Amino acid sequence: MMALLQRVRHARVEVAGSVVGEIGPGLLVLLCAERGDTELQGDKLLAKILKLRIFNDAAGKMNHSLQDMDGLGHSGGLLLVSQFTLAADTSGGNRPGFAAAADPGEGLHLYKHVVAQAHALHSQVQTGVFGADMQVCLLNDGPVTIPLRVPPGGSASR
Repeated sequence: MMALLQRVRHARVEVAGSVVGEIGPGLLVLLCAERGDTELQGDKLLAKILKLRIFNDAAGKMNHSLQDMDGLGHSGGLLLVSQFTLAADTSGGNRPGFAAAADPGEGLHLYKHVVAQAHALHSQVQTGVFGADMQVCLLNDGPVTIPLRVPPGGSASR
């Protein structure tokens, strides 16, 4: 599985003109399941997302994780948005290929799994709508944008 994390001041997802998910300060996570991924990759990726120290401490150093924010009295939102285009292969021309992305049924299953685990582990979780035409609005904070990937059988990496 792979994800693109963006530390945000605020973010929201709209579908057909209606807001379906919205957070204040926290992380917007674009999430992609790849062929061969399992719930184990989703669990590892979510653990890395929640523990990645990319929020500033009092000295301005990236020293706090999203999980730390709750303990510090700062609510850190997590907005999870399905994004199969992260699996794009652009090596063979000008039209991206998406053969590496999980098929829609498996992608939905893994997305729902990660969302359920996120709700169990974090206090403020919002989502987009899997497979919908979504408009994502955000104010990137920093900017801080970090790619993460957990290959099948592997650990989280950049």
